[in-house]
Amino acid sequence: MKASTTFALIAAFAPYILSSPIDKRQDFDTVDYPDGTGQLHEYPASTGLLHEYPPGTGENLPFYPGTGCQSSIFNFTSTYHVVATPDQVVNGTGDNPTFTGGLKDAQGFYDFGINVDLDLICYSIKLVGFRGHYQSPASTSTHVHEAAKGRNGPPRLAFPNPVGEGDVRYSFGCLQGPFTTGLKANGQDTGTGFKVAQIEDNPSDFMADVHSSLAVPGAVRGQLA
Repeated sequence: MKASTTFALIAAFAPYILSSPIDKRQDFDTVDYPDGTGQLHEYPASTGLLHEYPPGTGENLPFYPGTGCQSSIFNFTSTYHVVATPDQVVNGTGDNPTFTGGLKDAQGFYDFGINVDLDLICYSIKLVGFRGHYQSPASTSTHVHEAAKGRNGPPRLAFPNPVGEGDVRYSFGCLQGPFTTGLKANGQDTGTGFKVAQIEDNPSDFMADVHSSLAVPGAVRGQLA
């Protein structure tokens, strides 16, 4: 198209363009909402009763987001903050395990949030000063074991190993049952049948740890209570 023709078209339509500014605001009165959404400008605040939500508005969700009733999708029935240190690591079974000293100068911070109704555990794990390679017969080397203070016990939960460059490593996310650890005892996985409600019932019977090739029994360890 020639330049002269282009300018002629612009000139012809200019009055309409200039006299009809674009309104980017949405006219909600004319929006055709899909069936089941109530033809509402916005959804009402949650009452907390899922059966009261109209079909198609997320009634299958554990919580109704964005209405002010739940400030977060994370609704925990209990939370735990664990400081894991080398001096808590033990080796051996029975009544007289040996304190190993773990991995000197390493430290772990484990934050857990549990929802027993969903059999869900969310985790934020930070390792400082970890050295060597991750080493464990389980599928990962970062666990929650069923073990009271000064005792050993089987892993019930296996978390992705923390990653990162330098002296600090992180791992975070959520796990939901059924759980597996990749480690078998008596012919079945040590996570089989485990429920996070067991932690909530008696948190002092559980500990968090991580295993290193330089400290296979455990680099650091800390009780949940």
